[in-house]
Amino acid sequence: MGNEINHTGIIKEIGEHSILVKIVQQSACAGCHAKGMCSAADNKEKIIEIQDSSGNFHVNEEVVISGKTSLGLQAVVLAFIIPLILIVATLITGSLIQWEESTNALIALFILLPYYCILYLNREKLKKKFIFTLKKLNQ
Repeated sequence: MGNEINHTGIIKEIGEHSILVKIVQQSACAGCHAKGMCSAADNKEKIIEIQDSSGNFHVNEEVVISGKTSLGLQAVVLAFIIPLILIVATLITGSLIQWEESTNALIALFILLPYYCILYLNREKLKKKFIFTLKKLNQ
């Protein structure tokens, strides 16, 4: 069980081949007893689409979403590490070429546009790679 990420969620919608599940993503301090007095506590609702056409689930059912830990690490690399490398590489290249600082900063930010467009265009391929499974909560 150590190589899985699990989240409890509620089924919001069932389609022909997919199920939409709402999960509440909490920051590390969201479970703290003093969160009412602190502005750092953070809860975000997320909707996760899971490919499933088994017919074993129903709307408003509480379920557990599972995914492999390695997929979480790959998601972090795609979402954060590669963009950071792109920005730093662009800043270093711009400094070597002796661009103005403002030009260098703008180009470093705009370099992310094609990267995120490529991710968006490959979203169907990524959906096939980042697979989540559903389990009934009581199993």
